[in-house]
Amino acid sequence: MTEENVGVQPLGSRVLLRILEEESVTPSGLVLPDTAKEKPQRGRVVAVGDDEEVIKVSVGDDVLYPRYSGTELKISGEDYLIIDATDLLATVKTAAVSVT
Repeated sequence: MTEENVGVQPLGSRVLLRILEEESVTPSGLVLPDTAKEKPQRGRVVAVGDDEEVIKVSVGDDVLYPRYSGTELKISGEDYLIIDATDLLATVKTAAVSVT
């Protein structure tokens, strides 16, 4: 049940997220260096565990998660996060939402 073939299948109530990077340009046009960026809090669900009772998100959903949670992975150069589904904060329905 994965969107991408990353070779990792979460167990139980965990979900695998591909971390989505925040914009590196401010609305006024300033380019932010990597050292000034906040830790990402937004990801896309790429795989879900087998605990259907607890998991309320689906593959392909964009979600918000707490800044310092889960276990970070690097798979084929991409950043991923395994997190418990109960730690997810919200689903994002529009691309205009930014996290501050």
